[in-house]
Amino acid sequence: MTAPSRKAPDDAAPDRPEPDGPLTVAAVDLGSNSFHMVIARYVEHDLHIVDRLREPVRLADGLLHGEELSEEVADRAIACLERFGQRLRDLPPEQVRAVG
Repeated sequence: MTAPSRKAPDDAAPDRPEPDGPLTVAAVDLGSNSFHMVIARYVEHDLHIVDRLREPVRLADGLLHGEELSEEVADRAIACLERFGQRLRDLPPEQVRAVG
């Protein structure tokens, strides 16, 4: 399966020259229902998705008294992050962004 190419906005990195070769970057979205990770290569001003993962973690279902996560849900979230980490291991930290 070939991932679609996505054109990077012209203002995505205004003062940053493109590296000599393809740049691999990753984005991680830590949502309350699921965690998502996308890894892409930036080649000649285009993003080409090379890997994508989505795992249901259902953080909101594990809230105890509105403040803490249950141990089961915390373990599920950590296990997911460990799997994401295996895929991200070879990327420099400055090429990975995470939001939650």
